[in-house]
Amino acid sequence: MTARDVAIVAFAQTAHRRRTDDLSEVEMIMPVLHEVLDATGLRTADIGFTCSGSSDYLAGRAFSFTMALDGVGAWPPIAESHVEMDGAWALYEAWVKLLTGEADTALVYAYGKSSPGPLRDVLTRQLDPYYLAPLHPDSVALAALQAQALIDAGHTDETRLAAIAARSRTAATTNPHAQLTGAVPHGDPVVHPLRTGDCPPIGDGAAAVILAADGHARDLCARPAWIRGIDHRTEAHALGVRDLTDSPSTRLAAERAGAFDRPADTAELHAPFTSQEVVLRRALRLDGTTTTINPSGGPLAANPVMAAGLVRLGEAAARIHRGDSDRALAHATSGPCLQQNLVAVLEGDDRV
Repeated sequence: MTARDVAIVAFAQTAHRRRTDDLSEVEMIMPVLHEVLDATGLRTADIGFTCSGSSDYLAGRAFSFTMALDGVGAWPPIAESHVEMDGAWALYEAWVKLLTGEADTALVYAYGKSSPGPLRDVLTRQLDPYYLAPLHPDSVALAALQAQALIDAGHTDETRLAAIAARSRTAATTNPHAQLTGAVPHGDPVVHPLRTGDCPPIGDGAAAVILAADGHARDLCARPAWIRGIDHRTEAHALGVRDLTDSPSTRLAAERAGAFDRPADTAELHAPFTSQEVVLRRALRLDGTTTTINPSGGPLAANPVMAAGLVRLGEAAARIHRGDSDRALAHATSGPCLQQNLVAVLEGDDRV
């Protein structure tokens, strides 16, 4: 089988909001689906494969993704799949589908409404149920454990963490979709050493992208964002056997995706907590001087759970579409303390 080139040709996202009580998941998704289809001129019937990412725990009901298909349109019958993960992993599945030649185009979307319930507690469903979950640590407490380990190892301090938050949210002032922008105070302690400014906002949102293979991509987009490499890896489930100051899975995924072949000019990192950006920058060998990190503001500006990773890929692709970037690195994560990590390298066509 001859290898095919696959590109992201369109990206759309909602305006991320603290609450969307007035919208169902379907109503939240539909505008972004229409936007990516309109951007390419495709109709639903033209899409060869559809894949989504979401979480039943957020929705509070089993097989909740089937209701979201009302927004896609499943008649006539479509080729469809779903991952109980961030939408970045749905994009990976769609990428594989296009590589095999089973489809030429794919629609990928993800969504999450975190506002209805206590997100810090909901995310504990990811923990080992026998040894860790009975201790009742929530997601912020686990991130604080990681942050303290980084401080103890001399990799960062509270002042440098505050600077990450300030840089990210200042960058978000040019992002019309961001939930938090500008001079957001570092705030009060949440779980030492993390303050409110070190933590992501809780909110609702959705995102969608369209992938296309080979010649189809150039027909649909003036400057496609070609996926030159993509890989995902995972750490051990038990936090006690991991070095929380490092992310070998990110490093391995980046190596296999070709991220270290030459520097990227842009990096969109899925680091919900300031301390996690420290871990990722070390694992990805980013010094912040040759690579612009999270020009969108990143998850510290908007963190729609189950869509934030797909947003990182979409934001990186959008910069290539606009000509603001030639080579971009995108990262997505899932699970506590950067347990599962995906890295993609995107490139635009050479400039004439």
